[in-house]
Amino acid sequence: MVDTLLGKKIGMTAVYTDSGELVPVTVIQVGPCAVVQVKTAKTDGYTALQLGFEDRRPKNVTQPMRGHYEKAGTEPKRFLREVAWDGEDDIEPGAVLTAEIFADEQRVDVIGTTKGRGFQGVVKRHGFAGGPKTHGQGDRHRAPGSIGQSAYPSRVLKGMRMPGRMGGVRRTVRNLPVVRLYTERNAILVKGAVPGPNSGYVIVRRTTPPPPRKAEETEEAQKADAAKKAEKAEKTEGKSTGKTQGKQEGS
Repeated sequence: MVDTLLGKKIGMTAVYTDSGELVPVTVIQVGPCAVVQVKTAKTDGYTALQLGFEDRRPKNVTQPMRGHYEKAGTEPKRFLREVAWDGEDDIEPGAVLTAEIFADEQRVDVIGTTKGRGFQGVVKRHGFAGGPKTHGQGDRHRAPGSIGQSAYPSRVLKGMRMPGRMGGVRRTVRNLPVVRLYTERNAILVKGAVPGPNSGYVIVRRTTPPPPRKAEETEEAQKADAAKKAEKAEKTEGKSTGKTQGKQEGS
């Protein structure tokens, strides 16, 4: 079963639910995605699908990649990614996957690349408050302040929050509720924001939440905690009793 599709972030808007609540949503175009390559355990040692999204001009593709697409019988794609696949469905290269795979889904995960902010200071990058703005302070408003000691350890400790490159990293937003799904337009509306700018490429997959804890396991854990507390109380009481007897004997 395929549980992942490639897509593009269109933008944000707001829609009314059936209960009359106004919900902010992100519109994502998911598919159509062409299957460029099918990897199996027999030929590659594992099962996966290589999907392509959004056509591009053949003249802008290298000759080896052009042959790769021709072998699958598809047009060259702008966004090419490999996704997990259990190998159960009968899928051949050249097949097209659409938003219909999310027809029964209530929540999805969205993976994207955040907006690049360039080289930023500590105030914007880490949320520092900055220095004082009065009493003659003219150049300390957005300064990072002290970054370490002088004599010891005479170095800057690893992990020190300092200015640097901000954004442009891969981020995953989990458990986004699916508000609406338009299969004929290959569009999905999810509640909330997703990483990246408008027209940025994203990966949408089914959410796999952790299994809920069983009531039996919870009861057993509570009983174990109660037993530990009782044992600890007995030890504490025994120590206090021994100390009291020792004082009485000494007196």
